[in-house]
Amino acid sequence: MHYKSINFSKYSSFKMGGTFDVALLDETVNDCEDYYLIGACNNILIGDNPPPLMMLPKKYDYINIEDNILKIGAATPSGKVASFCKKNNITNFEFLSHLPGKLGGLIYMNAGLKEFEIFNNLLNVTLLSGKKAKDEIAFGYRFTNINEPILEAAFKIEYGFDSKKVTMFKEMRANQPSTPSAGSCFKNPPNEYAGRLIEAVGLKGVRKGDMCFSQQHANFLVNMGEGKFKDALYLIREAQRRVKEKFGIALEEEIVILEKGLAKI
Repeated sequence: MHYKSINFSKYSSFKMGGTFDVALLDETVNDCEDYYLIGACNNILIGDNPPPLMMLPKKYDYINIEDNILKIGAATPSGKVASFCKKNNITNFEFLSHLPGKLGGLIYMNAGLKEFEIFNNLLNVTLLSGKKAKDEIAFGYRFTNINEPILEAAFKIEYGFDSKKVTMFKEMRANQPSTPSAGSCFKNPPNEYAGRLIEAVGLKGVRKGDMCFSQQHANFLVNMGEGKFKDALYLIREAQRRVKEKFGIALEEEIVILEKGLAKI
């Protein structure tokens, strides 16, 4: 197996973390259970002692149209997909222009903006074990039951790229900070907003070291400079504790925390 050394303080959207060797997926390897598959690290908080990491090699970065079906490699960046769809007048992917990440990660968490989700036009995915149709996968709000590497996804094509949607999605993201973060820290509880809850318990703008719940949007944990994993974890756990005590609501992390031996809350 081949490895790639990655400095996560430069690679991840959080702009924090050490340098670790990441395995490149080899299709001859049948058992990847000991590895966590990463993509562009736009929703990941890397710990000081992460589990073994793996990523897809460059050959999974591609977009093809075959028999009026859009086939996309799981290592393809969202911006590349959005640009391809604009060029080829394909609709329903406009939201990807403002949703960073690689396709595999977007599918794994059923990423989206409001009701626009990556699963909406999905036909099937190719996993390490073989192909699965959409109706064979359990999925919901920022959730799927996929538990193995995604290699490719196929989507139905509808034509009529809508530039007005691109503008709408840009406006939807306008209140989000540009400071390094991993996007929304917590999933919105049913009929609630995580940002409102965090603000209500007095944590908006609260800082621990160089980590802070943003003044611009309380559900964004941001790195103000030289952020440390321990400080990020402290704020995450403090938000969960305070919200549980005041509202009886268990905030579920939307970001993925990669650290060996870390207990879930």
